[in-house]
Formats: sequence, C-alpha cells, structure tokens
Amino acid sequence: MISVVLFFLTFSLLLYVLLGGADFGAGILELFSSKENQDITKKTIYRVMGPVWEANHIWVIILIVILWVAFPTYYKIMVTYLHIPITLMLLGITLRGVAFVFRHYDAFEDKSQHVYNWLFRVSSFITPIFLGMIFGAMVSGNIILKDDVSTMSFAQVFINPWLNIFSVLVGCFFASLCTFLSAVLLIGEADEEGYPVYVRKATIATVVVVVFGFIVISYGFLSDSYFVKGILNNTLSILLIVLSALCLLPLWFFIRKGNRINSRVFAGLQVILIIAVAIVPHFPNLLIVKESTLSILENKAPDAVIRVLGISLIIGGAIILPGLFHLLKSFKLIKILEKN
Repeated sequence: MISVVLFFLTFSLLLYVLLGGADFGAGILELFSSKENQDITKKTIYRVMGPVWEANHIWVIILIVILWVAFPTYYKIMVTYLHIPITLMLLGITLRGVAFVFRHYDAFEDKSQHVYNWLFRVSSFITPIFLGMIFGAMVSGNIILKDDVSTMSFAQVFINPWLNIFSVLVGCFFASLCTFLSAVLLIGEADEEGYPVYVRKATIATVVVVVFGFIVISYGFLSDSYFVKGILNNTLSILLIVLSALCLLPLWFFIRKGNRINSRVFAGLQVILIIAVAIVPHFPNLLIVKESTLSILENKAPDAVIRVLGISLIIGGAIILPGLFHLLKSFKLIKILEKN
C-alpha cells in the first residue's frame, strides 16, 4: 500500500506543478508585459482560468495531507524549520486569490482596481519563488537537525536553510517554469490578437527555463551540492536530462507553429522529466539535511495508517479525478480531445 501512497504523492506534485504552475504563470506573464499585452492577458485569463483556478490548489492540499498522515517526520521538519517560507507561500496564495476575485467582481472602477491588479501580478510572481525555495531548502543540506538548538541563532536554524543562493535560484527556476507552462497553455486559447503574443512569450520562457536550469546545476556543482552531485553522478538522471534537451527541438517547433495539442504534450513531458531528474537519483532519500539524508520509507507512519490512507486515496481518486476531467473538458481545456 505504500506504493499507492507514493504514487498519489508524486501524482499530486505533478498536477500541482502543471495546473497550479500554469495558474501562477499567467500572473507572471501579465506582470512582465506591456500595458497593451497586460490587457490582452487579463481578458484571456478570466475566460480560460477563471472557472477552474480554485480547483488547481486541491493538489497542494492533498500533497500536504499525505505528508502529514503518511510521513510525519518529513512534515514535522518542513513545518518547523521552513515555517517562514511556507507561511509566506500561503500568504501569497491567499492574496493572489483575493486580488483575482476582487479585480474582476468589484463593482466600482477606481484606484482599488490598480491595487488589485498589482497585488495579483506580484503575488503570482513571488509565490512560486517561495515554493521553489522550499524545495531548494529541502535538498540543499542546510537544515540542521539538533535536539538542542539553544547554542544556535534564530537565523542559523530558521533563515539560512532557505534564504541562500541555491534555494533562490531554484525558486527563480520554478517561477520561470510556471511562466513557460502558462504561455504554452494560452497559445491554444488566444484569439487572433493574442496568439502571436503567447507564441513569442512561450519561446522566450522556454529559453529562460533552460538558462535557469543550467545556472542551478552549475552553481550546485561548483558549491559541491550533494543534491546536484547526485544528479550528475546518476546515469539515469543524465539520460533524462539528455532526453529533456532533445525534446526542446519538437517543443520549439510546435510552439512556433502554434500547435495547441503537441505543444502542451511536450510541455507536460518537460515537467515530468524535470521532476524525475530531481527525485530519481536520491530516492528514497528525498530530504537532505546537514551531514545526512532522511529516507522517506524509513520515516513513514505505521503500516495500519498507510493501509487506511492508501484505501482512502484510491476511493477519493475515483471520485475526484473524473470530476476534474469533466470540469476541464467542460471549459475545453483538454485540447487533446479536440481537433487541432
């Protein structure tokens, strides 16, 4: 049953990166656009993402619940040592949601609309950076686990693990990935006016993702990061990186052609490959702390808890997944079911 729990953990992470990431990326696209293009993006966002944006965050909730119930040691370390970036991330998600709703449904056109617009754009940019920084902190080896931290400063215990160059670079990489996903998604949703805008932005975002990915790997190698060294010393992860690089060629081709189906397929494949590169080399040691690693399999809940959780996830998945599929299909976001 532990395999079922791990599957749903990974599946929830993948869907949150894909759906939630594209959600965040829409705000980033709007932030880094001209005034004219901001208006185009804003209209497209409401038409495409407005009906489904709340459903995207169900996956991070499932992710947190699985960690809390099945892997309490991991959950405890994260909410204790990384409580600051997690709080800032949750604050960003909340402010973004508030701004998204009020800037659309506020009955009065006044200066508050300007505030809502900028709150939505900035929180869309900052939140995925904190998400990436949380992951960067989990694998950077800077978390110090000690029973007695009285001899250590607050910064050493609660700031340094996540506020460092490596974690910031990972955060920027994830924000660029979100922008890329959103631009690719919006290619197939744009009207004649917005189509060339998203094709151009998807091409630029792809380059930015590649650049930040190279910077993260290079900095990790030069700083002797255990996480990065593990990736570079693993044959399978190297093959996955090569495959990801090769997939960029058809991805760019389909983006330039504006092929809404194949561009999304290859964008999703890139995300799967990136997650695989990050997880495969170190599994089951998915948490790297100072001078050691923690296996997710050796720090799990009792078998009885895992069994009940696994059964619950199977039942819940049988209910949630068809509903999600119907929701996305109803608003024509699953383009693979349509003629290109």
